[in-house]
Amino acid sequence: MVRRGLVTSRALAREAIERGEVTVDGAPADKPARLVAPGEALAVAGPRPRFVSRGGDKLAAALDRFEVDVVGARVLDAGSSTGGFTDCVLQAGAASVVAVDVGRGQLHQRLRTDDRVDVRERTNIRHLEPGAVDPPVDLVVGDLSFISLRTVLDPLFAALRPGGSLVLLVKPQFEAGRAEASKHRGVITDPEVWSRVLREVAGALRERGAAIMGVMASPLRGADGNVEFLVHAVAPGPDAPVGLADLDDRIAALCAEVAAAP
Repeated sequence: MVRRGLVTSRALAREAIERGEVTVDGAPADKPARLVAPGEALAVAGPRPRFVSRGGDKLAAALDRFEVDVVGARVLDAGSSTGGFTDCVLQAGAASVVAVDVGRGQLHQRLRTDDRVDVRERTNIRHLEPGAVDPPVDLVVGDLSFISLRTVLDPLFAALRPGGSLVLLVKPQFEAGRAEASKHRGVITDPEVWSRVLREVAGALRERGAAIMGVMASPLRGADGNVEFLVHAVAPGPDAPVGLADLDDRIAALCAEVAAAP
């Protein structure tokens, strides 16, 4: 699919196949690993993706909802992976991105060769040294897996200027703990768990002096249909805003609304 120019990355190809949007000679392609002969016709239904992965659509919705201005911003992308978040902020007008990921060779080639992107592969965000990102960035975005956001906040704040913003994807299956995730077989559907996780992440941000400005459900679900959320926070600094006073009530209402949705 990538070689034929139908999608721009293997991640997008896999996602399209899993959504049932790909056909081979008119028949649904049911497995990403299926071999396709040169003479077989490949087709993808639906519009071409805006970003190199669906993560970009999640972040774009949050930037719009939270009214975060990215134009001219220096950005840190924690857990850049294929580069959906990086692609999103660049298209929104960011001046530069430091793309950090513990893996290697995942970032889309178009972004890897973009002069605005500083690629930091094989870098565990938990071990990012103070001063490793210099000057500090205006905005931190994050999409991390198999790790709790609460364990990486200190290095994220160290890389962020006073009064800078964070927009973070909260994945309950990685925040709830192994026992909870195992009990739910990796798919968290309990709104009480969602609510608790969001309060814990918000609490950890507030412990570092951040103001919580907003929380929303991701417009797209994550792996295995997991519900995900996005949180907007502002680091302490001169003229920093006052955060939401009714955050707990908003979280409870949001989780109830998501649970009631079809």
